[in-house]
Amino acid sequence: MMGAILQLDGVTVRYGRGASAVTAVAGVDLELPPGQIVGLVGESGCGKSTLARAICGLQPLAGGRITLAGEPIPPLGHRRRPARLLRIQMVFQNPYASLNPRRRVGDQIEDGRRVATRPVGSVSDLLTEVEMDASAADRFPHEFSGGQRQRIAIARAMAAAPDILIGDEPIASLDASLQSRIASLMRDVALRNDASLLFISHDLAVVREIADTILVMHTGHIVERGPAERVWAAPQDPYTRRLLAAIPIADGLGRIPG
Repeated sequence: MMGAILQLDGVTVRYGRGASAVTAVAGVDLELPPGQIVGLVGESGCGKSTLARAICGLQPLAGGRITLAGEPIPPLGHRRRPARLLRIQMVFQNPYASLNPRRRVGDQIEDGRRVATRPVGSVSDLLTEVEMDASAADRFPHEFSGGQRQRIAIARAMAAAPDILIGDEPIASLDASLQSRIASLMRDVALRNDASLLFISHDLAVVREIADTILVMHTGHIVERGPAERVWAAPQDPYTRRLLAAIPIADGLGRIPG
């Protein structure tokens, strides 16, 4: 495997202290190579979003190490955000909350362009790349549907020219008819812009469509990892097999691997 741009070694995150402390992430190892799509899959509460926040420096570590291109990622404190953390951009689950309702779309995308570490296209170019009309720049977020807002959120993230794009359950609040399309759009936009994508979801079927590698997370641990088609066709861990069995198929029954 080529050298990882993002590497996690034994990452542990806890909430609380002493006997009441809860371990949300327990000794996770993860590598994200340049230009690759890694899917992180698991049920709600398994620690996926906590791990994403730790990668962005938003959640302190109780143990382990996270490096970006070999440099440690510092926790985000009250000081100015370190410039290298701008190389990681996140698209959050709720597009209704992640955009500022009082500012025009174009102004919010321009915020990203101002901190980009390399040249990026215009606001119009960025909107076009996510399949939005350039005229969206002059409108406010409330004028758009959920799927359109998530496209805008992707454009805003890519405006900063990140090396890593993280999707933290970015399709969970969307209609089923839109989920696969938005996931594919994130993959395509990341690859066209030489960014790696860490796509976090509870939907193994959608992740299979876009990921090179799948990691399965359960109760804070990575219980399975491997090429997407291998994990799909021959899951090794019982928890992965349960996730696969729960995927609906046309007749309403679960998909039983084997």
